[in-house]
Amino acid sequence: MGAGHVEKLTWVLWRERELLEGLLYRLELEELVMSSGRTRWIAASARDVEEAARQIREVEVLRAVAADEAAETVGLPPNPSLSALATAADEPWATILTEHRDALMVLSDEIIKAAATNRSLISSGLRAAHETLLGLGNGAKTYTADGAVAVGQTRSAVLDRSL
Repeated sequence: MGAGHVEKLTWVLWRERELLEGLLYRLELEELVMSSGRTRWIAASARDVEEAARQIREVEVLRAVAADEAAETVGLPPNPSLSALATAADEPWATILTEHRDALMVLSDEIIKAAATNRSLISSGLRAAHETLLGLGNGAKTYTADGAVAVGQTRSAVLDRSL
């Protein structure tokens, strides 16, 4: 395999791993912000996550080009998997590509889990906000100690709209 093409691919893979680590970090920060109940930073945190995802999409294009170049040197078809490239590569590149593949798989799993947690937090937050808004109306429903629905007394609610 052309060492120059594989070396280029490994540099792109390192960059992609760095960006994925950054995305995971931002997702974990977003989770902390949402869990804390401090809504002030939610929008900024979401922008940070989106920016990290944008950077990853750009590097994925570079990785596809570098992988195609490396594949061409060993007679593989375009759009090869890292496993296929590692199998076709000489050492030390085979080991390096396998390590990149394994690290990318672990990071991807962690990112998927963090994103699912954040979606769950967003969903819970929206549900809580909806229930709060419903509770502001007359005859708000509550639950009794035995779990039955009880209609509360009519009360007025005041919202501070200056917030």
